[in-house]
Amino acid sequence: MYRDWKISTFNGALLASYFIPAWAIPALKIVISPVHGLFYERANVGPAMFVSDILQFGTVATVRFAWLLALAKLTVVAFFILFLAALVRAGRRAAADEPLAIALLLGSLVSVASMVLTSQVGDVTALRLHATESLLLLSIGIVMLVETDAPAGKAAAAAHSPAGDAAVSTR
Repeated sequence: MYRDWKISTFNGALLASYFIPAWAIPALKIVISPVHGLFYERANVGPAMFVSDILQFGTVATVRFAWLLALAKLTVVAFFILFLAALVRAGRRAAADEPLAIALLLGSLVSVASMVLTSQVGDVTALRLHATESLLLLSIGIVMLVETDAPAGKAAAAAHSPAGDAAVSTR
């Protein structure tokens, strides 16, 4: 049942176990109190400082930005939860590839954008956080793109080998 998991599936499950609480908690703090959740959470402080200091958004625009950031992070969390649910329910990697790919794509966009905004502000610890998250998401995405199907690869290799030709001709 779980023998056909590939590296990207296993790493995606580990990544989901990190991103679900790491992005859901700050996003829910934004939902509860937009200004406090935006400016006093390490995961949100870089984009918040960029919006308020450099773009000089007013209070209402900053709150709207906070809600959009929370919506984006909760969307990524929802796709990671959907990935884990499909993975556990089906027990196969192929059933969970699409939610993982969408979570990686949206999460990479949010994390890279947060990293760029934080780099403009100059908060080094928040920049390290967003850079690490971006590298995690992008690396699993690259592994997912490069990785080939192992069972199909073994069958193709057996068909092209001399022993495989003898086995096929005797059937």
